[in-house]
Amino acid sequence: MLFSIVTTIVLQEMAARLGFVTQKGLGEAINSTFSKGVFRYLVFFLIISAILVGNGAYEAGNISGGVLGLQLTIGELKIWPLLIGIISFSLLFYGGYKVLERIFISLVILMSLCFFITVVIVKPDFVAVFKGFIPSDIASVNYLHVMGLIGTTVVPYNLFLHAATISKKWKLGAELKDIRVENTVSIIIGGLISMLIIITAVAAKNEVVEISSAKDLAIQLEPLFGVSAKLFMGIGLLAAGLSSTLTAPIAAAYVARGLFNWSDDEKDIRFRGVWMLIIVVGVFIAMIGIKPIKIIQFAQITNAILLPFIAMYLLYVSNSKKLLGDKINSTLINVLGVLVILITLLLSLMSLNRIFDFL
Repeated sequence: MLFSIVTTIVLQEMAARLGFVTQKGLGEAINSTFSKGVFRYLVFFLIISAILVGNGAYEAGNISGGVLGLQLTIGELKIWPLLIGIISFSLLFYGGYKVLERIFISLVILMSLCFFITVVIVKPDFVAVFKGFIPSDIASVNYLHVMGLIGTTVVPYNLFLHAATISKKWKLGAELKDIRVENTVSIIIGGLISMLIIITAVAAKNEVVEISSAKDLAIQLEPLFGVSAKLFMGIGLLAAGLSSTLTAPIAAAYVARGLFNWSDDEKDIRFRGVWMLIIVVGVFIAMIGIKPIKIIQFAQITNAILLPFIAMYLLYVSNSKKLLGDKINSTLINVLGVLVILITLLLSLMSLNRIFDFL
């Protein structure tokens, strides 16, 4: 998680720099960098494939997270993925999602506070917690779990979304350092919340050996909520799942719009067609009978394996004087960026090797 936080800060800084200076997204940068030739089509193919696979998988994971929430609060029904897909489609199509998104985010923040209080109640061994920041017994590491943690924190499609939206939020005249501070603070808070969730999960490990259902997830909040833990965990999962089902499709649409230089109109049929496709793929995967927990894990691992390749391109364009002029990356960011790419690439290869061994 510590590595994931640092990686997110480094990559989001580059994405924000690109969006702020050029007032364009990462897709537009790819379009202008590779303006012609065979290499252009190869890059386009790789990016589209990566985003389609990564966002489709992550959308299935988002929908499955919402399904877990509904299972905890209402009960199990096979139509939950379809219902969540319809809600997401309606919110994006009619444009009424921004108010609800704020409500969902508020609920997620409330759940984060609940995890913090739970950590205080369970009184974990903080010496052991801090020892956990130092890698040990490397031979026994489950690299798929490591990639899952990275993939749930450093989401490649967020880099495209961040670069595309930063130009709307921050106009020329603002300062890069202000954007950097905002990014760093929000990423650290998000990472700390993830750590709190891990700590409370470990505190509940004596009661459940393996997470296989929605009710197993709620056990870690029982020190705070007792028998009502399932309800509160369900509300949090539903809010997190629904809010996330809106971002993955929109991010994919931003990528396609930038690559193919479509109109900025979000009602453009091509723009809508992309996010509709991502929702359909997500609903389909979520409804074919795979356990939601497995879908979420697959989505996280897929995103983490794609990460080093997206990071390579981001590092490349962030050092393009043609695009950024004198606002290119600092030496420190470049060094950190190279280290991130090398480590994530190594972890990706180890994870793929573990997957092939499993097959």
